[in-house]
Amino acid sequence: MRLAWREPASRDFSSWSASSLSRHLAPTADSALASQLELAFEDNRLVAQLYGDFDQNLALIEQRLKVSATPRGNHVMLKGPASAVDQARRVLESLYAMLEEGRAIEVSDVDGVIRMIETEDSQLTLPTLERKGKVRMAQIATRKATIVARTPAQDAYIRAMDRAELIFGIGPAGTGKTYLAVAHAASLLERGDINRIILSRPAVEAGERLGFLPGDMKEKVDPYLRPLYDALYDMMKPEHVERCIASGIIEVAPLAFMRGRTLANAVVILDEAQNTTSMQMKMFLTRLGENSKMIVTGDPTQVDLPRGERSGLVEAVRLLEGIEGIHMARFSDKDVVRHALVGRIVRAYEGDADTRLAAVQKAEGTGN
Repeated sequence: MRLAWREPASRDFSSWSASSLSRHLAPTADSALASQLELAFEDNRLVAQLYGDFDQNLALIEQRLKVSATPRGNHVMLKGPASAVDQARRVLESLYAMLEEGRAIEVSDVDGVIRMIETEDSQLTLPTLERKGKVRMAQIATRKATIVARTPAQDAYIRAMDRAELIFGIGPAGTGKTYLAVAHAASLLERGDINRIILSRPAVEAGERLGFLPGDMKEKVDPYLRPLYDALYDMMKPEHVERCIASGIIEVAPLAFMRGRTLANAVVILDEAQNTTSMQMKMFLTRLGENSKMIVTGDPTQVDLPRGERSGLVEAVRLLEGIEGIHMARFSDKDVVRHALVGRIVRAYEGDADTRLAAVQKAEGTGN
């Protein structure tokens, strides 16, 4: 890939166009550091994938970074504010590097690279990025799929799962906490690093208790555990999942089934952990055996426990943060990778919760 700035040989400013001048003169309020940059990519076959169907990848870059990205064969002309043009360049370079490595890219990959580069430029610490260079996003490979981090928080989460023995994934729905945890477990199982995957959830949600639901135990718990099944089927072939479940290599069970067990040579995932009680969480965490890893996911703002019951997740985070071998991965609405509207919904609810909490604290402070 080549970069072409198309600098004129003459230093006579009168012969330069307005767009050229904006690259060389001191910034003004009008020019806003306007810049122009032409990128050239060598492999025409990869260029078609880089642009996307009907240039949809370029369109997303234009929309998100507020630049113009005009394709001409294997060249792309970028125009806009200098900082945005530089970001667009790094996005395209990173995506092209992925293609050169033999990976297919989708719109979600474009979104992920943009998020990573925007975070880098906001001066947050990202050890996985080379300053002003190409993005190197963490990924999880299974035989069926390769899952690539789409946000900086996901990147840190994936890397934490590689090195820590107990990982907490904390944040709102739609941030990929559970999905990435299941992907990591499936990858370790396929590599032979572990012998089992155990997936669990507390079986109390929205006030429902299993004893009051119709059917046998499997019929009672399956609706609660369906999201975990769905993630498994995305990572592994359905027939392989069924064989592993039948043989006990993969176990999907309610939290109560963990009592009295020592879980060795396994990845154990506890989902919706905000709905565990303090005693349940302690019971679960003390099941950790040799060559095992635990991943606990949940959203502390979505507790369905009876009024007055403490969330085991909230307590565990408070007690265990900073202990060697334990990693706390935190997600926010900025990490929501479902429909963009989900992120706005999460922000609205979080804002309302903050407002109500402030009102309660104010009332308590005044004695009302």
